[in-house]
Amino acid sequence: MSLSSPSPAQIEAIERATIATVAHDCFEVIGPWILGLRPGSIGRAHSAAPLAHTLVRDEGLIARIEAAYRARGMAATFRLPDVDGLSGVAEALAERGYGPQQPTLVMTADLGRASAFAEPGQAVRLEAPDEAWAAVFLGEGFDPDDGAQRVAVLSKSPGAAFAAVRDAEGTHAVGAMSLAEGWASLHGMRTRRARRGEGLAGQVVACLARAARAKGATQIFLQVEEGNAPARALYARAGFTPLWRYQYWRRA
Repeated sequence: MSLSSPSPAQIEAIERATIATVAHDCFEVIGPWILGLRPGSIGRAHSAAPLAHTLVRDEGLIARIEAAYRARGMAATFRLPDVDGLSGVAEALAERGYGPQQPTLVMTADLGRASAFAEPGQAVRLEAPDEAWAAVFLGEGFDPDDGAQRVAVLSKSPGAAFAAVRDAEGTHAVGAMSLAEGWASLHGMRTRRARRGEGLAGQVVACLARAARAKGATQIFLQVEEGNAPARALYARAGFTPLWRYQYWRRA
């Protein structure tokens, strides 16, 4: 897998935009780290991420981050990119009993290409999620508690737009887009199990990319679990390429 070389400015902007989407009212910056402090099932909302990909090992800083989570009754989780510049941090975390889990890719695309990736089809843009949009998160094959949390969080994301593929039979695929730090970001891509494989998710991606352009965005990114092969294939067809890979470092 070939990874790009993001600039320091891109790295910081993407991490700040990520937190703005999932924990905009519940975060803290400690040194070169940004901490999502919203409890729940959304990993990005309650993990600490470095704002740079070159950091020296600093046990005191790790301890401060652990204390910030402990003060809120939360277990510290570090969202650490797999890059050489953070190898010392990884070693320190391993020595403190943390281990990596859930490898995830940060991917970016040319916004024009993503906008033209699919025909509009039956995808419609929504300024706010409605009950039918939210119901897709709670349908067969999805964790209803996790889905309810994501609906609540994404509904409050800054500069958000929403998309749904729907017809007379109902709403079948949904997604959300947020704007922060000069970036558009895609979130909450869901397709009903019975309608997968029909290209509906691609219509949602293109609809949200067009919404991002309409709102003045010039850059777009998303995050997808490395093991989610169908989603990765879809995003690759839409022009998304990996910027970096991270894992959640948690204590067993």
